[in-house]
Amino acid sequence: MPVPQTGGEPIPLSALQHAVYCLRQAALIHLERVWADNRFTAEGHVLHAVADKGGSRKARGVRRVMALPLASIRLNITGVADVVEFLPDDAGETAFPLEYKRGKPKLHRADEVQLCAQALCLEEMTGTPVPEGALFYAETKRRVKVPFDTELRALTLDTIHALTDVLASGQTPPPTTRRERCRACSLLELCRPDIVARPVRTWRGKMVDRLLAERVTE
Repeated sequence: MPVPQTGGEPIPLSALQHAVYCLRQAALIHLERVWADNRFTAEGHVLHAVADKGGSRKARGVRRVMALPLASIRLNITGVADVVEFLPDDAGETAFPLEYKRGKPKLHRADEVQLCAQALCLEEMTGTPVPEGALFYAETKRRVKVPFDTELRALTLDTIHALTDVLASGQTPPPTTRRERCRACSLLELCRPDIVARPVRTWRGKMVDRLLAERVTE
């Protein structure tokens, strides 16, 4: 798998989730430093409050570390895992990242990419493979296991590559054409996708449109 060309400030792991959902959203937050809370983000803050306290404990042979700092020098990404469970095995321990999310499983793969990026960090930090992790959704109150297969790893690296290019360019991409995602976006009022995407017409362009319209009616 190709490795993204890195450089500059490390990319936050949370930015990858934003990038999968919408590259413009990721740029607005991490390039233009624009942010706005809505009900969904507020619920997310509450959900992470316990995990963000940090600490570790061991039960039934499984070591659980909360708020574990992660980083990959190779990929230039960094962040904090909600929980990492270290499962005992013949080789010692295998890391199993666990991320808390509000709501329920989504149709897109933003949450999975963020979790896979955590696994890539853990593999670099521990030197051992991380084959799977899990997402815990508050609405269903269930874990969803996520295997870190070739397809998900490729998507994660592609996302890191795309976001690296956007941040390096300093240019915020145009709005996504998948407008159904805009309704749940906390940046909807700041992004103004309908206005930004609307083509700008100069006075000359408007005059041409007027002349063409008059010819059609003749």
